[in-house]
Amino acid sequence: MNPDALQASLMATFFEESFEGLERLESGLVHLDSDAGRDLIDDLFRAIHSIKGGAGVVGIAEVGPLAHAIESVFDRLRRGTRATAEMSAGLLRAVDVLRSALAARQAGRPTSGEACERAVAEVERLVGAAPTTAAARPEITLWSIGIAPRPDALRAKLDLLPVFDRLSEFGPAFVNAEVDAVPLLADLDPTRSYLRWDLMLSTSATQAELDSVVRWIDDTCDVTVAPIAAEAQPEPDPVAPPPAPVAEAAPAAPRDAREATPAGGSIRVSIDKIDALINMVGELVITQSMLGELDSEGPLDARRLARIREGLGQLARNTRSLQDSVMRLRSMSVGTVFNRFPRLVRELGERLGKEIALEITGQNTELDKAVLEKLSDPLVHLVRNAIDHGIEPTTDRVAAGKAAAGTIRLHAEHRGGDVVVEIADDGRGLDAARIVATARAKGLISADAVLDDRAAYQLVFLPGFSTAKEVSDLSGRGVGMDVVRRHVKELGGDIALDSRPGLGTRITLRLPLTLAIIDGQLVRLGEHQVVIPLLSITESVELEPSRTSRLGGTLDVYRLRDQLVPMLDLAALLDLPRHTGQRQIMVVVTVDGTQVGLLVDEVLAQQQVVVKSLEANYHRVPGLAGATILGDGQVAFILDVVALVQAARAPSLIAAAAA
Repeated sequence: MNPDALQASLMATFFEESFEGLERLESGLVHLDSDAGRDLIDDLFRAIHSIKGGAGVVGIAEVGPLAHAIESVFDRLRRGTRATAEMSAGLLRAVDVLRSALAARQAGRPTSGEACERAVAEVERLVGAAPTTAAARPEITLWSIGIAPRPDALRAKLDLLPVFDRLSEFGPAFVNAEVDAVPLLADLDPTRSYLRWDLMLSTSATQAELDSVVRWIDDTCDVTVAPIAAEAQPEPDPVAPPPAPVAEAAPAAPRDAREATPAGGSIRVSIDKIDALINMVGELVITQSMLGELDSEGPLDARRLARIREGLGQLARNTRSLQDSVMRLRSMSVGTVFNRFPRLVRELGERLGKEIALEITGQNTELDKAVLEKLSDPLVHLVRNAIDHGIEPTTDRVAAGKAAAGTIRLHAEHRGGDVVVEIADDGRGLDAARIVATARAKGLISADAVLDDRAAYQLVFLPGFSTAKEVSDLSGRGVGMDVVRRHVKELGGDIALDSRPGLGTRITLRLPLTLAIIDGQLVRLGEHQVVIPLLSITESVELEPSRTSRLGGTLDVYRLRDQLVPMLDLAALLDLPRHTGQRQIMVVVTVDGTQVGLLVDEVLAQQQVVVKSLEANYHRVPGLAGATILGDGQVAFILDVVALVQAARAPSLIAAAAA
């Protein structure tokens, strides 16, 4: 591996591990002043120590002093210093500075050395340490050391282990063995050396000190010792105002307002998952061998046909198991998102003068990484809403006979092939009358509209809706719940809201395990087949002409159990040729709490389908979530039910797509 490729690989690994370490630090620091046990302190110490060492190895020297200062605080806590709320808050602010510096380096932007220096001074002040100046800190240099034993080195009884051990004493080191020159076994000479080692060392040691270690092997090895030049950073904008000192900063903003941790392109996978995948591949190989043997046995007879059917059944089972194993490889626990909320709840609660307890359950529930990453922002908004709107001030809770501290609960579980995430609070609940009055005042509903509580609650999902009397950085701008619902729908999920005045509110998100494969209902429209996501379907009914009527001369409705359900001609919406026969089937779907009937010619089988992107292969088509290839080779479109219903007033979705 050449030095540039090695450095790039090290940097990618460092950033991935460092951002994971920062998450551990943030999660632990929230509990530091209330649960400063030795295990917690040791875990926090290891996290920051790894970041410090890794930064040295990859040459990001500007974060080293800050990481060292944080590490020193944990070392003092190990030796008996008492943790305080002020210490936790200060360390959290320092972690924010560290995160911003690393995110800037990862994105190729300049880092603020002044911000890191101020953060170091603040951290040292937390434990009463004497501030250290930048000049007093030893300069860390990243060194590249190459060791290539000569062909006859083994005959001289070369032993490199003591050399590597001694070099590692100078600082964090990474050793890479080059094995490209090792020949095939038939050509290998056991007395000849084919290896070389590249070592990257972060240390304050001088060239002379390093040379003194490697000079003992220079008679049997070709050795190079050279500093790696620090990557030049762009000059910061001279007119930009300097950041505010950490000591004077307001409480750190919640995660949605801070610089987000860059999304990684990799996933840590447990050995158990890899073993399961290997076992499934082995089963497929066995099935392939069995079917291949049948192919060579001559003419087809009843016995061979039965064995072929058995093999196909086994192949189907193994393929499904393999699919499940691969999906699990992409999965991550919901806890990676849930663990961000203790800090948000604590800081916003303090800011609003509310005492709030956060309860988290089901954090080990696994979900596709792509779904999980897109779930973070909606969850942040829902939790902020619960803090700002749901939980009452302490005095109001006590006056109402409630516990002084409010409770917010985050829960996740697998349910019916999907993942259900619940956000609940024991606050004041929703005021249906106030919601309706606000919607009327904003012109979102007509003045004579009569809504029950359940329908009134759905109004909070309308764009521009807000009952907040004052605009703040937390609420009042009417941007929020509609965006949450849109994000959830884009994930192929659904959102439901239930509230009881004086008792609290519960919001339930139902999400698919993965975006790559969905459960779908195959239906026929003339000569075409389309897929409707099962998550959107309530039921399918055979039409009775006597229950069909027309409202306003344009809208066909169907009376279903004393409820009028609007009917949409799916073939017309998709601009497909009409079938000559009379449509008899209505597939009832639920969109934003409202039932809508989609008219189809025939309801076929339910099956799992692999979602293929239209945008990547053609262009975005309103009303279609993608396409799939069926077992007979035909291509079937997958409906985006929400977009389809919203665009129902358009004469043709195809015309809209072409515009």
